[in-house]
Amino acid sequence: MSTLDFRFMTRVAVAAVAMAGALAAAGPAAAAPAAGRPAAATAAAVSPTITPAARRTYIVDFGESHSCPEGNLCLSVFDPTVGKFKIFDLYDCNRYSLHNFYENGFWSNRQTGNVRSYFYGQSGNVLATFSSTDPMPRDGSQDWNPVWSVRNC
Repeated sequence: MSTLDFRFMTRVAVAAVAMAGALAAAGPAAAAPAAGRPAAATAAAVSPTITPAARRTYIVDFGESHSCPEGNLCLSVFDPTVGKFKIFDLYDCNRYSLHNFYENGFWSNRQTGNVRSYFYGQSGNVLATFSSTDPMPRDGSQDWNPVWSVRNC
């Protein structure tokens, strides 16, 4: 496992422990949607999704090793339906709409070439941008509440 993979996995594990503690302490109110997001018809938790579909989507157990494949922008978000992190590997150039992405998570940029990625808010405003040629770090933590879509090219 590379140093970057270890750092990414460590961040996921630390955030997962913090998220689990916060959910346990807050009870059912923790599932409430962020401001500006539509509320679910029931109090049941909803799994995060992306449209169009990611190249690969999978669940990561706490402490499980994970590596973002070369050529991908990977997004990690807590999935309250399983109590673990859900990883989305974005390879195909597209603007992806995020659904039920709440709270804190992570991104990891392993794209190649001179590729610029964007995180957009509800009105289409650019919240963050970074390039595959930017100096380190190539991964970071992210508050997903204000992010409504991502473009990986």
